[in-house]
Amino acid sequence: MARKYGLNQTSINRAIGVLESEGLIRTERGVGSFVLDIPTVKRVRRIPSRGPGTGSSFAEEMKKAGLTPRTELKQAEAIKPPAEVAERLNLDEGELTLIRKRHMFADNRPVQIAASYVPMSIAGDVSIAFPDTGPTGLYQRLAERGHHVVRFAEEIESRRPTEEEADFLLISSAQHVLEVTRFALDRVGKPLEIVLNVFPSQLWKLTYEWTAEE
Repeated sequence: MARKYGLNQTSINRAIGVLESEGLIRTERGVGSFVLDIPTVKRVRRIPSRGPGTGSSFAEEMKKAGLTPRTELKQAEAIKPPAEVAERLNLDEGELTLIRKRHMFADNRPVQIAASYVPMSIAGDVSIAFPDTGPTGLYQRLAERGHHVVRFAEEIESRRPTEEEADFLLISSAQHVLEVTRFALDRVGKPLEIVLNVFPSQLWKLTYEWTAEE
């Protein structure tokens, strides 16, 4: 490229660095740089929602973009949650949560990580995670245990990926990810579940709608 465009190698490296930071290419050392061809997918939220919702739309949005969604359950067990999760769930010291961690793909390309945390006092036992199901199935099982999800809330943060996230999502540490934290709440505002969704910022467009009356 330097010879073709009459530039020095430093300029080429800087240009490649810009493309990589914008999430348009991925560079593999010793192999080369490759254009990422996954289109941007809209993550739509309507307030108030139109009809019953689950707080999740991964498969639907992938299909709308003409992509084939696939989800792998990587972890489902009782654990001591991260301190931040424990605080947000208002857990007592030493209280365990059920974690359901998923890796999500679009046309076999990794595009999202989702980790769901439910207090074991609400989940009852790990069997609620099986057979594996999406949010709708889990919320039905929680309802059978007397815990009804009636409202969702989300927090959005842009940050650098962890090493694990960068490796799975096939992005560089220079790129940013969006972390969307979803809260599933009961009638009195108690969080029954927290889901941490992490995806490359360049792959998703967040759209929120609400009425003027709201």
